[in-house]
Amino acid sequence: MEQVDKGLMKKLVDGKISDNDVMEMRRMVKKDHKRFWTYLEVLQEGVSWDENILMRLNDHLYIVSKGNNERVVKCDCGHEYGDFRVNWKLNADLRVRETQEQMDEAYFPAIAAPEASWMEIREYFCPGCTAQLAVEIVPPGYPMIFEALPDLDRFYREYMSRPLNDESIEWFQNKTAEETAKLKMNI
Repeated sequence: MEQVDKGLMKKLVDGKISDNDVMEMRRMVKKDHKRFWTYLEVLQEGVSWDENILMRLNDHLYIVSKGNNERVVKCDCGHEYGDFRVNWKLNADLRVRETQEQMDEAYFPAIAAPEASWMEIREYFCPGCTAQLAVEIVPPGYPMIFEALPDLDRFYREYMSRPLNDESIEWFQNKTAEETAKLKMNI
């Protein structure tokens, strides 16, 4: 196999790829240059909205180009979380499991559950479709983990040889603290 076709990429994205196809893809001497673009095309066909997907963050979340000067995190259901430079978890529904009983509900066997005196489980859900988007097991009071702030401009320019139209140094800045400060002022 020299190139991954769209049908095979769709099976991969949908989790329906055969073990033989996975092994054949792994044996490819070199990844074909078109694979990323085929991947984006398959992802784009799987959503009902028109904004261009720039990168997939997880099973349900994408960074998309919206208008001329916006890049936002968007769920496959269409719910928007705002600027991709701000931790999307600030705008998700949150369930915190703090007691041992609550943690035991999520683990089987219960002995595998974290100790409530040391940890809490945070479950993040989409307000639009209720899909579970992430889970964190952290000490109480630990800040929300900002999992990814990709340098999209550099990725597209240097690795994909297709610079983005709105490329700017401003895009690669974590804006979560600024957004959190605004939230504090509204309290």
